[in-house]
Amino acid sequence: MTGPTHPSVDEVLDGAVVVSLPMRTRFRGQDARELMLLRGPRGWAEFAPFPEYGPQESAQWLAAAIEAGWRGLGEPLRHSVPVNATMPAVDAAGVDQVLSRYQDAEAIPAVKIKVAEPGQNLQQDLDRVAAVARALPDAGLRVDANGAWSIPEAVEALEQIAAIAGARFEYAEQPVAGVEPLAQLREELVRAGVPVRIAADEAVRKAQDPLRVAQLGAADLIVVKVPPLGGVQRALQIVQRAGLDAVVSSALDSSVGLTAGLALASRLPELPFACGLGTVPLLAADVLSSPLVPVSGALTVPVGDDGAVVAPEPDPQLIAQNRAGAERQAWWEQRLRQAYHELP
Repeated sequence: MTGPTHPSVDEVLDGAVVVSLPMRTRFRGQDARELMLLRGPRGWAEFAPFPEYGPQESAQWLAAAIEAGWRGLGEPLRHSVPVNATMPAVDAAGVDQVLSRYQDAEAIPAVKIKVAEPGQNLQQDLDRVAAVARALPDAGLRVDANGAWSIPEAVEALEQIAAIAGARFEYAEQPVAGVEPLAQLREELVRAGVPVRIAADEAVRKAQDPLRVAQLGAADLIVVKVPPLGGVQRALQIVQRAGLDAVVSSALDSSVGLTAGLALASRLPELPFACGLGTVPLLAADVLSSPLVPVSGALTVPVGDDGAVVAPEPDPQLIAQNRAGAERQAWWEQRLRQAYHELP
């Protein structure tokens, strides 16, 4: 049921517009990122749960959008956030082309490399990691399997990846699915003598209890994303209560949605690792004339006249160019209404 502090659903939908932004490379099974832009009294916001998410899960994304547009994103502790580059599951020969999309690529502090892609094998993953290691000899390396490996597969893969990456191997993100399997994997890696940090992503944002990872000692750090956690304020509380290092990451947002991630990163007391917010270069189009792309391995936090973090104004021409059709607009409006009724 909705709480008394939420704007009405009609107010949320007033002026809402759906855009479809093409991807440069197929990512998370998608060739385009479809999302809904909302405008509230505190600024622009984004509602963009992935297509397979139902109303309950989507309600968290809506809560985050309402926070951004109607309550505000708060004042930052820092005005620049270091970010990693993201390497999709391309062939090793395509690594240089992906990195060429980043300004000052040699300044990139770390690269998150997608592995365990359906239809690919471990050797392709190893070749991709090795190609990134050669291309950016000073960058930290991290891999993301999205929970696709079994525990034996993860031990084998991480041992070989660690041999390639050496001391530059920062962590493996969600190598196996679930919380208990992550805890078991950490024990198996210790037994095998493979010193790899484990980061929990889906085990935090998709869990009924996002703190269970910390309670079971299932990870060394957590990856936090604003939309699925219900907003910046709730994500801050989860990080504080977990007591683990945190990496703020994107949910494949446009520059509008990415602003909420920057707000979270800018408000954390410490940022021991570069954040996974350098994802706008994965898009072939955006809604800002000056997209939030990293420069020298960092993003500047956008703030308004009052000193609070706020999304920059979208370009009306870019919205018009990438606007989805009437059928998709209606589909997203219905989806938002369903999510609204599940708001806490």
